[in-house]
Amino acid sequence: RLGYADEAGLAQVDPKSTVVFVMNHRSNMDYVLVAFLAAEQTALSYAVGEWARVWPLQALIRSMGAFFVRRNSGDPLYRTVLSRYVAMATEAGVPQALFPEGGLTVDGALRQPRFGLLDYMVKSFRADAERDLVFIPVGLNYDRVLEDRSQLLKLEADRRRRGKLSAVSVTLTFGARNLWQMVTGSWYRFGYACVNFGSPVSMRQYVAQRGVNFTALDEDSRHREVEELGRHLMQAIGSVIPVVPVALVAQVFRADPVKPRTELEIKSAALVLLREWEAHGAHIYIPRQDQDYAIGVGLRMLTLRHVVEERDGLFHAVPENLPVLAYYANSVAHFAGGAAHAVPVAEAVAAPAVS
Repeated sequence: RLGYADEAGLAQVDPKSTVVFVMNHRSNMDYVLVAFLAAEQTALSYAVGEWARVWPLQALIRSMGAFFVRRNSGDPLYRTVLSRYVAMATEAGVPQALFPEGGLTVDGALRQPRFGLLDYMVKSFRADAERDLVFIPVGLNYDRVLEDRSQLLKLEADRRRRGKLSAVSVTLTFGARNLWQMVTGSWYRFGYACVNFGSPVSMRQYVAQRGVNFTALDEDSRHREVEELGRHLMQAIGSVIPVVPVALVAQVFRADPVKPRTELEIKSAALVLLREWEAHGAHIYIPRQDQDYAIGVGLRMLTLRHVVEERDGLFHAVPENLPVLAYYANSVAHFAGGAAHAVPVAEAVAAPAVS
């Protein structure tokens, strides 16, 4: 679903500008979702890690505009070539997509940005150039992230990484289970996926306001300015991340994971959060324009996945799935008071069991 878009701001972007969509990275489906939404207007170019250079993903992802990068390569020649490639694409006006976090979120919260590709885009930017460079913040969120549990496993240092055969086996089992649920009529959709487009950030305006000339800076000074720009863009991305039903309900349980609640108590608490966040500018996705239905969808999704269970009319967080609950709550934790309010998964694992 397309949720919110700053249509007035987007309409003011000069058609000759180089447009770069900057977005948070929750799922490998992000590539497909954003490419689909942009397909009617343009084809996007974006960097993908070498993990995707396997059959049949390689051909599929490349067909959507991807180019593959070695994210942690220390080879100076490789870095020089990549830098020039990105700079030439930017100067030529190629529309691009950029994930400043440099990888999928592991605990559901926004990650600290990485600045390499951003540096390549802006280090030769001149305010008097023919093209402006415009960054458009994009916020994505899902009621169900396919990789949620596999990402959480990365936080368990003592767990061995699964091999490729194991990963294939898990994928086939997952697909077979959902096919069976579809055939038997017990299959439900994975909830809602939502995308918001925020206010464009014009580099001409940005450098004028800060009095910065990237081409005149030494390397250390340029890196400091790129880091400041990166933080500014991440803040803009965070402000437009959609609050989807599962994330909203997960936040209700996050406040006190061991407390059992009636459905009415859950809906009342969710409405309080909804109104508080809307008052501070958050964009809440309300399917069917029905708040009661939206909260019910979030609760149903968590129950179907055994993250929450109902016993005797009361809903309880399932102790062994508290990390999953924290993962979804963390996607909107910055609306609850900033990154410091993200739930450490280790803390979720150590939470006392529900009695």
